[in-house]
Amino acid sequence: MRQQKEHPTMLELPDPLVTSRPDFVSGTPCFAGTRVPVKGLFDYLAKGHPLDEFLRQFPSVSREHAVAVLIRAGVHFASATNAA
Repeated sequence: MRQQKEHPTMLELPDPLVTSRPDFVSGTPCFAGTRVPVKGLFDYLAKGHPLDEFLRQFPSVSREHAVAVLIRAGVHFASATNAA
């Protein structure tokens, strides 16, 4: 029987949340510690799919990690909008 991988808690999230290196997945920004492109999360949500579906398809990404990336993107967008 395969043991399920435990996901980190909010306090154990990777820092940085997203990594991008030219020699890793062609420089595509990915969830840190995975090969899962962050754009995939936004694509899933933009098409109306629930977060749970994304998490089922990409079990190496924890719910906490995905939510933290969404929050960070929202904060970044809000600050960029306010600066304009």
